[in-house]
Amino acid sequence: MKLSVLLADYLPEFGVTIKNEKEFETLGLVGSKTGGSKCTFIDSADFIENVPDDVVMVFTKEEYADMLLDEGRGVCITESPRLLFFKLHNAISQESFYARETFETQIGTGCSISELASVAETNVKIGNNVVIEEFVVIRENTVIGDNCIIRAGCKLGCPDFEFKREHNTIFGVKHIGGVRIGRNVEVLPNTGINKAIYPWDDTVVDDYCKIDMLCNISHGAKIGSNTMIVALSGIGGRTRVGENCWIGYGCILKNGITVGNNARVNMGSVVSKDVGEGQAVTGNFAIEHKKFIEDLKRRAK
Repeated sequence: MKLSVLLADYLPEFGVTIKNEKEFETLGLVGSKTGGSKCTFIDSADFIENVPDDVVMVFTKEEYADMLLDEGRGVCITESPRLLFFKLHNAISQESFYARETFETQIGTGCSISELASVAETNVKIGNNVVIEEFVVIRENTVIGDNCIIRAGCKLGCPDFEFKREHNTIFGVKHIGGVRIGRNVEVLPNTGINKAIYPWDDTVVDDYCKIDMLCNISHGAKIGSNTMIVALSGIGGRTRVGENCWIGYGCILKNGITVGNNARVNMGSVVSKDVGEGQAVTGNFAIEHKKFIEDLKRRAK
Protein backbone atom coordinates (compact mmCIF):
# COMPACT_ATOMS: atom_id res chain seq x y z
CA MET A 1 0.00 0.00 0.00
CA LYS A 2 1.12 3.59 -0.67
CA LEU A 3 -0.21 6.55 1.31
CA SER A 4 -0.17 8.90 -1.63
CA VAL A 5 -2.54 6.59 -3.52
CA LEU A 6 -4.79 5.78 -0.57
CA LEU A 7 -5.21 9.40 0.51
CA ALA A 8 -5.92 10.54 -3.05
CA ASP A 9 -8.54 7.81 -3.49
CA TYR A 10 -10.23 7.84 -0.09
CA LEU A 11 -9.45 11.10 1.74
CA PRO A 12 -8.68 13.73 -0.89
CA GLU A 13 -10.01 16.50 1.34
CA PHE A 14 -7.00 16.25 3.68
CA GLY A 15 -4.01 18.36 2.76
CA VAL A 16 -0.73 16.60 3.62
CA THR A 17 2.95 16.60 2.75
CA ILE A 18 4.54 13.22 2.06
CA LYS A 19 8.31 12.74 2.14
CA ASN A 20 10.45 9.68 1.44
CA GLU A 21 7.36 7.57 0.80
CA LYS A 22 7.58 3.85 1.59
CA GLU A 23 5.16 1.07 0.75
CA PHE A 24 3.66 -0.81 3.72
CA GLU A 25 1.52 -3.88 4.35
CA THR A 26 -0.91 -2.73 7.03
CA LEU A 27 -1.85 -0.12 9.63
CA GLY A 28 -1.09 -0.47 13.34
CA LEU A 29 -0.05 1.31 16.52
CA VAL A 30 3.66 2.02 17.06
CA GLY A 31 4.37 -0.97 19.30
CA SER A 32 2.01 -3.45 17.64
CA LYS A 33 3.45 -6.66 16.24
CA THR A 34 1.64 -6.95 12.93
CA GLY A 35 3.89 -9.50 11.26
CA GLY A 36 4.79 -7.10 8.46
CA SER A 37 5.73 -3.55 7.56
CA LYS A 38 3.29 -0.97 8.86
CA CYS A 39 2.14 2.60 8.75
CA THR A 40 1.45 4.22 12.12
CA PHE A 41 1.03 7.65 13.68
CA ILE A 42 3.20 9.59 16.12
CA ASP A 43 1.80 12.77 17.63
CA SER A 44 3.74 12.83 20.91
CA ALA A 45 7.39 13.02 21.92
CA ASP A 46 6.77 9.99 24.13
CA PHE A 47 6.84 7.73 21.07
CA ILE A 48 9.48 9.37 18.90
CA GLU A 49 12.41 7.35 20.30
CA ASN A 50 12.95 3.60 19.82
CA VAL A 51 10.44 3.28 17.00
CA PRO A 52 10.38 -0.41 15.92
CA ASP A 53 12.00 -1.43 12.65
CA ASP A 54 8.69 -2.58 11.14
CA VAL A 55 7.42 1.03 11.08
CA VAL A 56 8.20 2.29 7.58
CA MET A 57 5.61 5.07 7.17
CA VAL A 58 4.40 7.55 9.81
CA PHE A 59 1.62 10.10 10.07
CA THR A 60 3.27 12.82 12.15
CA LYS A 61 3.55 16.50 12.94
CA GLU A 62 6.12 18.84 11.41
CA GLU A 63 8.27 18.92 14.56
CA TYR A 64 8.93 15.15 14.48
CA ALA A 65 9.37 14.70 10.73
CA ASP A 66 13.13 15.30 10.44
CA MET A 67 14.01 12.79 13.15
CA LEU A 68 11.95 10.09 11.44
CA LEU A 69 13.37 10.97 8.04
CA ASP A 70 16.90 10.70 9.44
CA GLU A 71 16.05 7.12 10.42
CA GLY A 72 15.06 6.35 6.84
CA ARG A 73 11.31 6.26 7.42
CA GLY A 74 8.68 7.84 5.27
CA VAL A 75 6.49 10.57 6.76
CA CYS A 76 3.11 12.08 6.06
CA ILE A 77 3.07 15.51 7.70
CA THR A 78 -0.31 16.65 9.00
CA GLU A 79 -1.69 18.70 11.87
CA SER A 80 -3.81 15.74 13.03
CA PRO A 81 -1.81 12.49 12.69
CA ARG A 82 -4.05 10.41 14.96
CA LEU A 83 -7.26 11.61 13.32
CA LEU A 84 -6.01 10.99 9.78
CA PHE A 85 -4.68 7.54 10.70
CA PHE A 86 -8.06 6.36 11.99
CA LYS A 87 -9.93 8.08 9.17
CA LEU A 88 -7.84 6.05 6.72
CA HIS A 89 -8.39 2.85 8.68
CA ASN A 90 -12.15 3.40 8.51
CA ALA A 91 -12.08 4.32 4.82
CA ILE A 92 -10.32 1.12 3.74
CA SER A 93 -11.82 -1.20 6.37
CA GLN A 94 -13.92 -3.18 3.88
CA GLU A 95 -11.41 -3.28 1.04
CA SER A 96 -10.02 -6.69 0.08
CA PHE A 97 -6.42 -5.48 0.23
CA TYR A 98 -6.87 -4.62 3.93
CA ALA A 99 -9.75 -6.61 5.46
CA ARG A 100 -9.80 -10.35 6.10
CA GLU A 101 -10.97 -12.77 3.44
CA THR A 102 -14.59 -13.91 3.63
CA PHE A 103 -15.60 -17.58 4.05
CA GLU A 104 -18.77 -19.44 4.98
CA THR A 105 -19.21 -20.14 8.68
CA GLN A 106 -17.92 -23.56 9.75
CA ILE A 107 -19.43 -25.57 12.63
CA GLY A 108 -17.86 -28.76 13.98
CA THR A 109 -19.45 -32.01 15.05
CA GLY A 110 -21.32 -32.70 18.28
CA CYS A 111 -22.25 -29.06 18.90
CA SER A 112 -25.35 -27.91 20.78
CA ILE A 113 -26.38 -24.50 19.50
CA SER A 114 -29.63 -22.97 20.72
CA GLU A 115 -32.17 -21.96 18.11
CA LEU A 116 -32.30 -18.64 19.96
CA ALA A 117 -28.60 -17.95 19.38
CA SER A 118 -27.39 -15.73 16.53
CA VAL A 119 -24.31 -16.90 14.62
CA ALA A 120 -22.98 -14.89 11.68
CA GLU A 121 -23.26 -16.66 8.32
CA THR A 122 -19.68 -15.80 7.39
CA ASN A 123 -16.24 -15.78 9.02
CA VAL A 124 -17.07 -17.86 12.11
CA LYS A 125 -15.36 -21.14 13.02
CA ILE A 126 -16.84 -23.27 15.80
CA GLY A 127 -14.99 -26.40 16.90
CA ASN A 128 -16.33 -29.77 17.99
CA ASN A 129 -18.59 -30.39 21.03
CA VAL A 130 -19.26 -26.69 21.63
CA VAL A 131 -22.30 -25.58 23.64
CA ILE A 132 -23.87 -22.24 22.74
CA GLU A 133 -26.88 -21.27 24.81
CA GLU A 134 -29.86 -19.02 24.09
CA PHE A 135 -29.45 -15.36 23.13
CA VAL A 136 -25.72 -15.70 22.47
CA VAL A 137 -24.54 -13.44 19.62
CA ILE A 138 -21.47 -14.46 17.62
CA ARG A 139 -20.26 -11.93 15.04
CA GLU A 140 -17.87 -12.29 12.11
CA ASN A 141 -14.18 -13.14 12.60
CA THR A 142 -14.81 -15.28 15.69
CA VAL A 143 -13.10 -18.63 16.28
CA ILE A 144 -14.21 -20.95 19.10
CA GLY A 145 -12.16 -24.03 19.96
CA ASP A 146 -13.33 -27.53 20.88
CA ASN A 147 -15.33 -28.30 24.04
CA CYS A 148 -16.20 -24.69 24.88
CA ILE A 149 -19.35 -23.55 26.68
CA ILE A 150 -20.76 -20.12 25.87
CA ARG A 151 -23.57 -19.35 28.31
CA ALA A 152 -26.78 -17.40 27.69
CA GLY A 153 -26.60 -13.79 26.56
CA CYS A 154 -22.87 -13.65 25.79
CA LYS A 155 -21.71 -11.43 22.93
CA LEU A 156 -18.59 -12.49 21.01
CA GLY A 157 -17.01 -10.40 18.28
CA CYS A 158 -18.99 -7.19 18.65
CA PRO A 159 -17.34 -3.79 18.10
CA ASP A 160 -15.74 -2.22 21.14
CA PHE A 161 -15.66 1.31 22.59
CA GLU A 162 -13.20 3.25 20.43
CA PHE A 163 -14.25 6.74 19.37
CA LYS A 164 -12.34 9.80 18.16
CA ARG A 165 -13.19 13.48 18.35
CA GLU A 166 -13.25 15.53 15.17
CA HIS A 167 -14.02 19.19 15.82
CA ASN A 168 -17.52 19.15 17.38
CA THR A 169 -18.34 15.58 16.39
CA ILE A 170 -17.32 12.09 17.46
CA PHE A 171 -16.83 9.13 15.11
CA GLY A 172 -16.40 5.45 15.82
CA VAL A 173 -13.37 3.42 14.78
CA LYS A 174 -14.34 0.33 12.77
CA HIS A 175 -13.39 -3.02 14.26
CA ILE A 176 -12.30 -5.50 11.59
CA GLY A 177 -10.12 -7.83 13.68
CA GLY A 178 -11.32 -10.96 15.40
CA VAL A 179 -11.91 -12.96 18.56
CA ARG A 180 -10.16 -16.26 19.18
CA ILE A 181 -11.39 -18.54 21.96
CA GLY A 182 -9.21 -21.55 22.81
CA ARG A 183 -10.23 -25.07 23.82
CA ASN A 184 -12.24 -25.99 26.94
CA VAL A 185 -13.12 -22.38 27.72
CA GLU A 186 -16.30 -21.52 29.60
CA VAL A 187 -17.87 -18.06 29.46
CA LEU A 188 -20.75 -17.38 31.85
CA PRO A 189 -23.90 -15.38 31.02
CA ASN A 190 -23.95 -11.84 29.62
CA THR A 191 -20.22 -11.39 29.15
CA GLY A 192 -18.82 -9.51 26.16
CA ILE A 193 -15.60 -10.43 24.36
CA ASN A 194 -15.06 -7.76 21.73
CA LYS A 195 -13.21 -8.01 18.43
CA ALA A 196 -9.87 -6.37 17.74
CA ILE A 197 -9.61 -3.20 15.66
CA TYR A 198 -7.06 -4.23 13.04
CA PRO A 199 -7.39 -7.07 10.50
CA TRP A 200 -4.20 -8.79 11.68
CA ASP A 201 -5.21 -8.78 15.36
CA ASP A 202 -7.43 -10.90 17.63
CA THR A 203 -8.82 -10.61 21.11
CA VAL A 204 -7.65 -13.91 22.62
CA VAL A 205 -9.00 -16.06 25.46
CA ASP A 206 -6.70 -19.07 25.60
CA ASP A 207 -7.29 -22.72 26.55
CA TYR A 208 -9.08 -23.66 29.78
CA CYS A 209 -9.91 -20.09 30.79
CA LYS A 210 -13.06 -19.48 32.83
CA ILE A 211 -14.79 -16.11 32.63
CA ASP A 212 -17.63 -15.20 34.96
CA MET A 213 -20.80 -13.30 34.07
CA LEU A 214 -21.00 -9.60 33.20
CA CYS A 215 -17.33 -9.21 32.31
CA ASN A 216 -15.96 -7.14 29.43
CA ILE A 217 -12.87 -8.19 27.49
CA SER A 218 -11.85 -5.28 25.26
CA HIS A 219 -10.33 -5.18 21.78
CA GLY A 220 -6.97 -6.84 21.31
CA ALA A 221 -6.70 -8.12 24.90
CA LYS A 222 -4.82 -11.40 25.33
CA ILE A 223 -5.84 -13.73 28.19
CA GLY A 224 -3.41 -16.59 28.85
CA SER A 225 -4.43 -20.20 29.43
CA ASN A 226 -5.92 -21.43 32.72
CA THR A 227 -6.80 -17.91 33.84
CA MET A 228 -10.00 -17.14 35.76
CA ILE A 229 -11.80 -13.78 35.63
CA VAL A 230 -14.58 -13.19 38.16
CA ALA A 231 -17.84 -11.30 37.59
CA LEU A 232 -18.09 -7.57 36.83
CA SER A 233 -14.45 -7.27 35.78
CA GLY A 234 -13.23 -5.22 32.82
CA ILE A 235 -10.06 -5.90 30.85
CA GLY A 236 -8.88 -2.89 28.84
CA GLY A 237 -7.90 -2.98 25.19
CA ARG A 238 -4.48 -4.45 24.30
CA THR A 239 -3.98 -5.63 27.89
CA ARG A 240 -2.07 -8.90 28.28
CA VAL A 241 -2.94 -11.26 31.13
CA GLY A 242 -0.61 -14.23 31.55
CA GLU A 243 -1.27 -17.90 32.26
CA ASN A 244 -2.74 -19.24 35.51
CA CYS A 245 -3.86 -15.81 36.70
CA TRP A 246 -6.74 -14.86 38.99
CA ILE A 247 -8.69 -11.65 38.34
CA GLY A 248 -11.03 -11.16 41.31
CA TYR A 249 -14.54 -9.81 41.58
CA GLY A 250 -15.10 -6.36 40.12
CA CYS A 251 -11.55 -5.63 38.96
CA ILE A 252 -10.61 -3.03 36.35
CA LEU A 253 -7.42 -3.46 34.31
CA LYS A 254 -6.23 -0.43 32.37
CA ASN A 255 -5.68 -0.72 28.64
CA GLY A 256 -2.24 -1.68 27.40
CA ILE A 257 -0.79 -3.10 30.62
CA THR A 258 0.73 -6.55 31.21
CA VAL A 259 -0.13 -8.97 34.01
CA GLY A 260 2.49 -11.70 34.39
CA ASN A 261 1.95 -15.44 34.69
CA ASN A 262 0.56 -16.74 38.00
CA ALA A 263 -0.38 -13.23 39.14
CA ARG A 264 -3.37 -12.42 41.33
CA VAL A 265 -5.47 -9.28 41.10
CA ASN A 266 -7.65 -9.21 44.21
CA MET A 267 -11.30 -8.16 44.30
CA GLY A 268 -12.17 -4.57 43.50
CA SER A 269 -8.69 -3.64 42.34
CA VAL A 270 -8.09 -0.90 39.78
CA VAL A 271 -4.85 -1.81 38.03
CA SER A 272 -3.10 1.06 36.25
CA LYS A 273 0.39 -0.40 35.72
CA ASP A 274 2.05 -3.73 34.96
CA VAL A 275 1.79 -6.60 37.45
CA GLY A 276 4.81 -8.85 37.74
CA GLU A 277 4.90 -12.62 37.41
CA GLY A 278 3.58 -14.25 40.56
CA GLN A 279 2.70 -10.89 42.11
CA ALA A 280 -0.54 -10.22 44.02
CA VAL A 281 -2.01 -6.71 43.94
CA THR A 282 -4.89 -5.05 45.76
CA GLY A 283 -6.54 -1.65 45.94
CA ASN A 284 -7.43 1.47 43.97
CA PHE A 285 -4.93 2.11 42.50
CA ALA A 286 -3.61 -1.41 42.99
CA ILE A 287 -0.33 -1.99 44.83
CA GLU A 288 1.46 -5.11 46.02
CA HIS A 289 -0.98 -6.98 48.30
CA LYS A 290 1.35 -7.30 51.29
CA LYS A 291 2.03 -3.57 51.28
CA PHE A 292 -1.72 -2.89 51.00
CA ILE A 293 -2.41 -4.98 54.14
CA GLU A 294 0.47 -3.34 56.03
CA ASP A 295 -0.94 0.11 55.19
CA LEU A 296 -4.38 -0.95 56.44
CA LYS A 297 -2.95 -2.17 59.72
CA ARG A 298 -0.92 1.01 60.20
CA ARG A 299 -4.00 3.19 59.63
CA ALA A 300 -6.00 1.11 62.11
CA LYS A 301 -3.59 1.83 64.98
